[in-house]
Amino acid sequence: MTHPLYGTTAIAGVGLKQYKRGGSPLPERSVLVEAIVAACDEAGFDPAEIDGFVSYGDDKNEPVRLMPELGSRELRWSTQVWGGGGGGIAGAFGVAAAAILSGQASAVVIFRALVEGSSGRMSAAVMAHHLNDHLRATGMVSPAQACAVRATRLFDHHGVPRDIVEELVRASYHHGSRNPEAVSYGQTFDVEQLRQSRLIAEPFRLFDCSRENDGAGALLMVSAERARDLARPPVYLLGCAQGAEAGWGDLLENDDPDLYVTGGFRGIARRLYAETGLTPADIDVVQLYENFDAQGVMSLIDHGFCTYENATEVIRFDNLIADGGKLPINTAGGNLAQGFIHGIGLPIEAVRQLRGESANPVAGARTCLLAGGPGAPTVSSAIFANRI
Repeated sequence: MTHPLYGTTAIAGVGLKQYKRGGSPLPERSVLVEAIVAACDEAGFDPAEIDGFVSYGDDKNEPVRLMPELGSRELRWSTQVWGGGGGGIAGAFGVAAAAILSGQASAVVIFRALVEGSSGRMSAAVMAHHLNDHLRATGMVSPAQACAVRATRLFDHHGVPRDIVEELVRASYHHGSRNPEAVSYGQTFDVEQLRQSRLIAEPFRLFDCSRENDGAGALLMVSAERARDLARPPVYLLGCAQGAEAGWGDLLENDDPDLYVTGGFRGIARRLYAETGLTPADIDVVQLYENFDAQGVMSLIDHGFCTYENATEVIRFDNLIADGGKLPINTAGGNLAQGFIHGIGLPIEAVRQLRGESANPVAGARTCLLAGGPGAPTVSSAIFANRI
């Protein structure tokens, strides 16, 4: 039996506005409105017809406040996926699809906006969900520290070589250097830059970490039937899973030992593959949320692309790049090298890749997996395709 989400909704348009952190020329809501209008322009769609909004990660832009600028006729759906991290990014698409399929809305925008001058640093929201007074009393005061402890266990207990992360970072900068929208566009990246960059929280150095940008991204979702009548080729949502299995995320850094050195995706990945009838071998491209590179490695393991034992055979630079790799990841540069607006660039690149518009095209790509923020208390993943 086909799952209700399989190919019944589609992304019809995308919009992205990105600036250097602290460099946005407009307030956050204005940048978001520009991104939404750009997504509608792509699709040949009247923004006034948008009647639903979904976000994630404690976004501060209440949809009802967007109505005057967009000329909205009616707001029928307005919600957000729980959690301050990026774990809910893929889940937002499942929520939007549910609204459309249940008749609660007909055109839903999935969005995220982040402008430091308007809403402050994103890390404060993340810390509120990941850290409590007990942890802060030990000196653990940032997400980087919490993730660094898990990364150290990945390397020292499970035996995954520490230098494996360099392959992921190199692939991200390889793609970013070719993407005109990326912060690393036109730049040459030498792995020594990573090795010599300043220490953030051992084992993480600066280039192991995502670094915030100002900006906003928006994706317009409608029914698959409606999308086929719009201006751009539709990119279909095949499936989406979100949540957490028992023992993950409920006790703040006290996850079950078997889950502690994961991204939290094991149960999510099993459900996603079961709902879509796909396997890791059926995925052509991965857009991988990497708040820190070691967490990206954990996410790839959770989604079945490799194991602790054979990770070095799979997570290799030549295997991760669009030009010839069998597992191309983050083909716009990802959070590390394209820019970080809480990950919203990742689903936008998924759409562009499947429409053949990526700066780093993957020949013959049909499917793309979007993995949300690893390590968040609630995580999510989704699969998109350019044909059903």
